[in-house]
Amino acid sequence: MTTVLGIDEAGKGPVIGPLIIAGVLIDKKDEKKLRDIEVKDSKLLNQKQREILFDKIIGIAKSTSIIIIEPAEIDKTILRDDTSNLNWLEAKKSAEIINEFNPETVILDSPHPKPEKYADYIRNLLKKDTELISEHKADVNHPVCSAASILAKVTREREMDKIKAKYGNTGPGYPSNSITQEFVKNNWNKHPEIFRKSWKTFQNVANKKNQKAISEF
Repeated sequence: MTTVLGIDEAGKGPVIGPLIIAGVLIDKKDEKKLRDIEVKDSKLLNQKQREILFDKIIGIAKSTSIIIIEPAEIDKTILRDDTSNLNWLEAKKSAEIINEFNPETVILDSPHPKPEKYADYIRNLLKKDTELISEHKADVNHPVCSAASILAKVTREREMDKIKAKYGNTGPGYPSNSITQEFVKNNWNKHPEIFRKSWKTFQNVANKKNQKAISEF
C-alpha cells in the first residue's frame, strides 16, 4: 500500500507562542476519505470547523506527528550567527517526521521562494530516498497537506488558549493585532518564556523601555 505524508505548519509569524509543525500519514487510497470530510487549508475554516475536522483526521490517518517548537528554540535559530533561519528550522523538523514514518511520498507546503531548493535541503537530512513534492499552496491543492494544516492550526490555538489562561489576554499573538501589541508593551519583561525575543515587535518595545530606564537613571 502506498503511503503519503503531508506536512504543514502554523504560527510562523506570531511574536507570542510556539510554532507548530504537523505531519499526517495516510494510505493513498484514503485520500478520498479526506476529500469526503471536506478538509481544506485551515485558514479557510473557522475554529469550530477545525476542531471538528481535527478528530476526524486523526481517525482517518494511518499516523500523525505534531511538533511544538517553543519561542526559546525559535530565538536560538534566528539569532544564531550562521545560515539558519526559520525556513530551515521548519525543514529540519519536517525531516524528523519523514524519518519517523518512512513514507513512499511526501508532500510539503514549501515556505521557501524556491520549492525545489527547500526539498533539496530536506532530502539531505533523510535516512532513505523518498519522493518529495514541494509546492507553494500545497495546503490548498493536496488534501493530506490540508489535513496537516488543520492539525497544526488547532494545536497552535490550543497552546495559545493555555497561554491566555495563565498570563491573560494576549490576543492571537500576531504583531499586527492591537491586543497583542498592548500585551507585549505591558508584559515584555514579565513572561520571557512566551515571547519570541528575536522578533522586531518585541525588540522595539524592549529597546524603548530600556532607553527610557537609562534616561531616568
